[in-house]
Amino acid sequence: MIHVVRQKKKFPMIGLLGSAVLLAACLYLFIAGTGGVAERTKEENLNALVEAVKRASVQCYAIEGRYPPSVEYLEEHYGISIDRKAYNVFYSGWASNIMPDITIIPVVEEDE
Repeated sequence: MIHVVRQKKKFPMIGLLGSAVLLAACLYLFIAGTGGVAERTKEENLNALVEAVKRASVQCYAIEGRYPPSVEYLEEHYGISIDRKAYNVFYSGWASNIMPDITIIPVVEEDE
């Protein structure tokens, strides 16, 4: 008959410390990854808004024969929805037959 004797571990805290370090590294990678996804989502939303305003302006020109006088006109007549708390929209057109300059900048929130 074989008799097996287990030896007690001399340093049980090393295993616990290793597990805690591994858990902290996993949490850091998870949080860093979600931050990157949030940044890409904001950038995609901004690009989608810019394209929607440009498309609506061209659609207005095709239907009415002139570019819209303002972004508010696009919101009223062409269904554009702009979150004014998140974006600053600069729309400058100097002639009704020339594509206006459209600039959309995200609002930067200041930490107080």
